Amino acid sequence: MIFGVSLYFLINLKLAFLYLCAKAQLMVKGNFVEQLRWRGMLHDVTPGTEEQLSKEVTAGYIGFDPTADSLHIGHLVQIMTLVHFQRCGHKPVALVGGATGMVGDPSGKSAERNLLSEEVLNHNVACVKEQLEKFLDFSGSTGAELVNNYDWFKEFRFLDFIRDVGKHITINYMMAKDSVQKRLESGLSFTEFTYQLVQGYDFYWLFENKHCKLQMGGSDQWGNILTGTELIRRKSEGNAFALTTKLITKADGSKFGKTEGGNVWLDPKKTSPYKFYQYWLNVSDEDAENFIKIFTLKTKDEIENLITKHVAAPHLRKLQQALAEDITVRVHSEEDFEQAVKASNILFGNATTEALQSLAEETLLAVFDGVPQVSISQTTFDDCGTVTDLLTSATNNVMFSSKGEARKMIQAGGVSINKVKVNDANAKAAFSLLQGKYLLVQRGKKNYYLIVIG
Repeated sequence: MIFGVSLYFLINLKLAFLYLCAKAQLMVKGNFVEQLRWRGMLHDVTPGTEEQLSKEVTAGYIGFDPTADSLHIGHLVQIMTLVHFQRCGHKPVALVGGATGMVGDPSGKSAERNLLSEEVLNHNVACVKEQLEKFLDFSGSTGAELVNNYDWFKEFRFLDFIRDVGKHITINYMMAKDSVQKRLESGLSFTEFTYQLVQGYDFYWLFENKHCKLQMGGSDQWGNILTGTELIRRKSEGNAFALTTKLITKADGSKFGKTEGGNVWLDPKKTSPYKFYQYWLNVSDEDAENFIKIFTLKTKDEIENLITKHVAAPHLRKLQQALAEDITVRVHSEEDFEQAVKASNILFGNATTEALQSLAEETLLAVFDGVPQVSISQTTFDDCGTVTDLLTSATNNVMFSSKGEARKMIQAGGVSINKVKVNDANAKAAFSLLQGKYLLVQRGKKNYYLIVIG
């Protein structure tokens, strides 16, 4: 009996010790909600969420719909939310919606989107998973986990769904959601209407099978997330929590993440690292002060120090440079960042032929994307007698309408080839080709042409 009591005491002592260790770990790692609050990211949070996060390591998830084969910078807020969640000692779960992607979320949409085939969705899911793995640590007790809701929906029969899920949520409850109300006049299909039930079941499934007690998302997801907490309360009689972040807008009122060319993608094939870097480098001072809190892992002291330096010398654009470097390195790589900086210096500063030669071909083409290109054969290039011939007859007078115009511009010091000024109109057309196939011609200060040889 004494032995039994002693064993019972030791077991409870060990459990108490482990509990205190977990509490201490969370205290050391930091307060997740407070982290989002000072970074200006927090929008809504259900009562009891902070208490839940302070008492134990908690699994929390965010869903990503695979509507394309790449995420874009509009998804970065949610990615960074998971990153901060993990850094504060909790377990992030990234749900890639192979099933919900087949339905379509009406939240924030003015019209029903086209539904994708299973084959396309599977491809997109694989691509999105690969990108998420670059941001989150998948090792250890709080290692991130990737799940696909198609795994638990693929064999869920419709009759079972409406019996086991639909009966717990009333039509009145569903109709009250903003995402539904905003679409009633323009039209809302039954498919989109039931989306909140599908997303709600995701939360319930993760709660039951992954002990996931928190769902996070953008503020437009608040209604869908609460449907999940309600379903859990009714089916499991458990406590689940919700947290949303602010939707990011730019200071000038334009949509964040959009350019004239469309989305700014995380995939380098869709948006080159150079263009990605330039997007962040060119944000306004007001946006830079906001974005550096949201999209980097810099501490409050580091950010305040950068802001102070920026205010003292705004022309140096310290905030934009720090923001662009941090996010380009994490989304792409240190090498891609260095190439982007080098390319920027070439385009906007003084550069040499050697500097141009050092650029990777894809960076060179990204920098001069949209610049007029002229293609000539290797034979035509070899047969050019002079620089003037190259700039006129060999290229069908695209750059200069006549040899007389070319000579006059050269004599005035207004022509450079591969960033080297041409001084003699009758000089032999002998130049080292960039990447073995390109010549960069600059006419005046702003007009560039790319001659492609081969």
